[in-house]
Amino acid sequence: MWHETNNKLHRAFEFKDFSEAFSFMTRVALLAEKNNHHPTWTNTYNKVEIWLNTHDAGDVVTDKDRDLAKGIDKFV
Repeated sequence: MWHETNNKLHRAFEFKDFSEAFSFMTRVALLAEKNNHHPTWTNTYNKVEIWLNTHDAGDVVTDKDRDLAKGIDKFV
């Protein structure tokens, strides 16, 4: 579930292993590029964390972030 704090949407994901996590990140990367909206994220082995906000809007959460989050949710 996404949580909005400090002007960012955040969600942590956990997968079976690194390959599954990396596959998820690849799908997210392609979606983000298609939408020209790129997340801040980290990956450690099977864990991925993503933070979304819109830099052009002053680093706040916008509908652009919420739409990307909905798209990301379809991959899990």
